[in-house]
Amino acid sequence: MLSCTIMESIFRANLLKDKVAFVTGGGSGIGLRMAERFAEHGAAVVLAGRKQERLDAAASAIRAAGGTAETAALDVRDYAAVEAALGRTREQFGGVDILLCAAAGNFPAPVAGMSANGFKAVIDIDLLGTFNTCRAAYPFLRKPGASILSISANHATIPLAYQAHVCAAKAGVELLTKTLALEWGREGIRANCITPGPTADTEGMQRLAPTPEARRAVEKGIPLRRYGTKDELADLALFLCSDAASFITGAVYVCDGGQSLCRSGISGLGPVS
Repeated sequence: MLSCTIMESIFRANLLKDKVAFVTGGGSGIGLRMAERFAEHGAAVVLAGRKQERLDAAASAIRAAGGTAETAALDVRDYAAVEAALGRTREQFGGVDILLCAAAGNFPAPVAGMSANGFKAVIDIDLLGTFNTCRAAYPFLRKPGASILSISANHATIPLAYQAHVCAAKAGVELLTKTLALEWGREGIRANCITPGPTADTEGMQRLAPTPEARRAVEKGIPLRRYGTKDELADLALFLCSDAASFITGAVYVCDGGQSLCRSGISGLGPVS
């Protein structure tokens, strides 16, 4: 085992020094926290999202903390806009090394009460948006050490009532990631996924478990008996996008406190006893 001193030095090091990270969904939530962690470890980050005001605030905070951050207001469903933003990133920073696909949409609805447009909206943001970003970034990522990281959900493999659109989209994201690992590995590009469990202080969990009672019910279905944190996910993202994970590709890392092991909590199958 590594000593505490060695581990502490690893996490103090600039693991992403001189790297450039393009982050969709970078204006808030999990995407922003991961971008902040990247910046803390020396990467220049470009925060991409739909709301310029939110992006500006996030980038200003990163700069105030000593990091390098720029913004790109865009909709990941618009391929041309994504492609143009990536081109500007290369012009400004000389390249793109890390692609984080964290843009997502969600709302709870039963299948019988969901419109075709509602279903399509989530598929387009989560799945098509991930494809658009990866495909547009391909010419810039074709080099050893490049890394793609996408955000999935337990719903990709465990069906969840009122989340059919997310289940379908995230299942697609995971298989797309594995296919990219197969096809683009020869170029030096790694592609991996993180599957978060219930995460504190996120818009998604505020929608899925909006009351203290609902939160306690979810926590009872997690073996570790608590929500995860954005910091824990950011640490995992840092590892996967660093050279410490240089031989890892096509992997889906589940970070859910063990929830998926028992198919419980918000899946509606009852808490662990």
